[in-house]
Amino acid sequence: MAWPSISYPEWSATCDTLHAHTQVLGKLAAELAPPEPQLQHAALRLTARGWETLPLPAPDGSGAFVVALDLHRHEALVETSGGKRQAVPLIPNRAVGEVTTDLLAAVAAVAGEARIDPEPQEVVWTVPLDCDEEHATYEEQAVAAYFGMATRAAGVLAAFRAPWRGRSTPVNAWWGSFDLAVNLFSGDPAAPPSDDFIMRNAMDAQEVAVGWWPGDPKHGGAAFYAYAHPANPGFSDADLGVPGARWDGELGEYLLEWEDVAAASDPFGLALDFARAAFRHACATCGWDPSLAATAEGTPPPVA
Repeated sequence: MAWPSISYPEWSATCDTLHAHTQVLGKLAAELAPPEPQLQHAALRLTARGWETLPLPAPDGSGAFVVALDLHRHEALVETSGGKRQAVPLIPNRAVGEVTTDLLAAVAAVAGEARIDPEPQEVVWTVPLDCDEEHATYEEQAVAAYFGMATRAAGVLAAFRAPWRGRSTPVNAWWGSFDLAVNLFSGDPAAPPSDDFIMRNAMDAQEVAVGWWPGDPKHGGAAFYAYAHPANPGFSDADLGVPGARWDGELGEYLLEWEDVAAASDPFGLALDFARAAFRHACATCGWDPSLAATAEGTPPPVA
């Protein structure tokens, strides 16, 4: 089947609204989940229904609850381990501030009151989430196209990660940068690139990240990406040998544009080739253990 596609300019307003909704989920996770290295406790997951937290401890001590954006029913919902459920509709012309207020009220009603820092993160706008009247565009067809793209990208990332025998993350859905990513670690520490809270906590280990995002104002199109931290000299110089793959000096990443993937005779295979080629190059230039690096391509095989 043809892979779905929507250009970033076609849905940028809806993208910003959806992005803002994911931030509410992420901030609940950051507030309530037990802290983990590389801020893993704050990451969300892409499930068959949309963006979702892992089970979080209910503030009222009643058990666990999850908060999700159901992109089929177009609602934000809260579900508890005790069977309670409340939903908040996601509809056109319903502002982020209203949805945020109603969603936090739903959490309080079924799991206990939870407070979040409403300041948005890693975005150009600054109005607190519970006061945001600007972002209210929500087009269901655009959301469906995005979700179709995201689920296929997540499948590529999961397949890339699967044979790896070192430490890695699952396919994370990051609400700050609104991307999907897997991170593979060498086992060695690394100096964070800055003293910023996110950088010093998320990037204190040698890693290679491979991910996908739907585009943003700086890069007006969806793409797979790959970067290494820290990146040794020569990392940016490679021809990965994958059609369409290129180094983007402004972003500091290797990119493979979604339009090239979607147009390929084997979109999954092309995207997986990109992930493996970028990782192979990163391991070679950054001095990773060759035997560990080889496991990312199934040597030895993950299942005997």
